[in-house]
Amino acid sequence: MSGMQMGLGMRQDQRMIQTLAPRMIQSMEILQLPIMALQERIEQELEENPVLELREQGPAERTDDGEVAVAAEVAAGAGADAEFNPDGVLKHDETGDLEFARMDELNRDWDDHFDSDHRPSRSMAEELSEKKLDAMQNIAAAPRSLQDHLTEQLAYIDLDRDELELAAFVISHLDENGYLLNHDPERRTPIPITLDEVARNYEQATGHPVTLGEVEEALFVVQKLDPAGVGARDTKECLLLQVDADTEHAELVRLLVLHHLEDVAHNRLPVIQKKTGFDIDAIKEAIEVLRRLDPKPGAKFAADNTQYVVPDIVVERTDDGDFDIRLTDDWTPQPRISKRYKELAKDKSYDPKAREYLKRKIQSGQWLIDAIEQRRNTLIKVTREIIHHQRAFLDKGPEHIQPLKMEQIAEKVGVHVTTVSRAVDDKWVQTPRGVFPLKRFFGGGTKNKQTGEDVAWETIKQKLLEIIAAEDKSKPLSDEEIVDKFQEAGLTVARRTVTKYREALKIPSSRQRKEWAR
Repeated sequence: MSGMQMGLGMRQDQRMIQTLAPRMIQSMEILQLPIMALQERIEQELEENPVLELREQGPAERTDDGEVAVAAEVAAGAGADAEFNPDGVLKHDETGDLEFARMDELNRDWDDHFDSDHRPSRSMAEELSEKKLDAMQNIAAAPRSLQDHLTEQLAYIDLDRDELELAAFVISHLDENGYLLNHDPERRTPIPITLDEVARNYEQATGHPVTLGEVEEALFVVQKLDPAGVGARDTKECLLLQVDADTEHAELVRLLVLHHLEDVAHNRLPVIQKKTGFDIDAIKEAIEVLRRLDPKPGAKFAADNTQYVVPDIVVERTDDGDFDIRLTDDWTPQPRISKRYKELAKDKSYDPKAREYLKRKIQSGQWLIDAIEQRRNTLIKVTREIIHHQRAFLDKGPEHIQPLKMEQIAEKVGVHVTTVSRAVDDKWVQTPRGVFPLKRFFGGGTKNKQTGEDVAWETIKQKLLEIIAAEDKSKPLSDEEIVDKFQEAGLTVARRTVTKYREALKIPSSRQRKEWAR
């Protein structure tokens, strides 16, 4: 048996490994940022890089030699390979179109290296940024909470101190929709709570025992407060609390809530008619009343989490009927390299370590400035080609949008498709037709067999709305029949596609769309 020999040795391999230069990484990041994130990034750089200043700062320069001295200490060991032009600016001959080409080369080899979640930290939110953001978004003051609204009403009800405290305690158990739930901190989500549990919780919190009847009285008080429906333990109770003697078709509405919510959801009017004895017209009217009730009466007091959109690009129609494209970067800080620090970096009599530190910071600052300008150029070029291709969308409306792939725009602009993807990612454009995400203008489609023209999926959605709007509501079209309607128009659309778009457009099924006659 031959033995195995193990040993240590040295071997030299020759391999090609491509790395992304920091400058390229920064260019990609800056290109991908929407306008508000770009502002935050620039403000962060202004804070962290002492050689950067705002253009609007005027002639005042930062000349604190102490700051440079501190910088020299932290810059020990830095390289000295930075070169400067006669005016003190770092040499960088790879800007403009050449820079586009370099980044495009890297894009081709690093398609999957960056994803849409690659974002810089958003922890910087200083006074200047917040003032501009508030001005643009016109943020309103936060509304009162549901608990505040209900507790204030207790002051107008004739209650003694103990009754008031117990009613307020019941209110504290309401969730954001107004339902009575158990807010046990050990549970991830609230669950229904019994009145016995409310009584035990109250005794543990206050040391005063209460009876089940007292809790019931307190809940009854809360359920009489505005908005109607608060204090319910389930959806049926919530809806019933909103039905009173003045409610139209009150008796039938109560029957629908108690026994026929599922029948209403599935539009089974004949079933309701058979079980209640009411005619179809009365049932229809009662259902309309039911639909006006609010199953989440407390939701209107929840904090407004609306996401405000700040467009990156504005497209405006000119007098000659063409379109003008501009970026909304008027509020964006415009950084520049401090003239004072450029002079210090060239001064050979200055501390060598401080000079090396300044050279690196000047280089970093210049990269940022170049990346911002490159972002501007890319967005303008990409948007111009998108608008040129989607001219019918702007002239005639969304139903005239054309199929468009990012590869087509990349070819027109002369960049890689991933550059276009980063350029349109999370960007919004304001047009005469409204504000849209730039990605809205991209999408596939099908072909019209009668005309041979490409038809975008957005147009298919509009056609679907037209078909359903024109159907006989007493005999609504099934999804299979809608497919046939598309075929008649020369459009090949699969049934699953019809179903997907119908559900996306929140269009009920044919059974639910059926209108029953008497």
